[in-house]
Amino acid sequence: MDQSRKPTWQPITALPLVAAAITGMLEGTREQHRLLIEAGQRPYVLDDHTVARVIRVYSAQAGDHWLFEEQLRRWTAKPLTSAQRREVERLSREVASLREATTSILVLAEELKASTIESLLAKSDLEVGLEELARRRRGDPVE
Repeated sequence: MDQSRKPTWQPITALPLVAAAITGMLEGTREQHRLLIEAGQRPYVLDDHTVARVIRVYSAQAGDHWLFEEQLRRWTAKPLTSAQRREVERLSREVASLREATTSILVLAEELKASTIESLLAKSDLEVGLEELARRRRGDPVE
């Protein structure tokens, strides 16, 4: 989200809704991270479009982290019940984990750009053969 647009800050009664959004986003991000790690172990299974979409989606997500952080900061500054305070603190930790996982996805996606199917097709047979020999020499699994 563009930080120049004014967000609508939520009252504490929206805590369950915000919690569901943060938790769901964190779970989805962790799953995507796991899938990208698997893809990184099998070069050339992704295409340029898929990698570009991952970068676009998770860059946008990274740009929105501040919204959750600010909402939680605003709630923390207000009087809360002990249960609400614990939940806001838990969510703050989840947002920190979300930021870390999103950053990891973006790093992985940038690395995967070099091993898309299109990058394989752009290589000569000699380059592909040398890469395969090097992979076997390292003991990487044969596809």
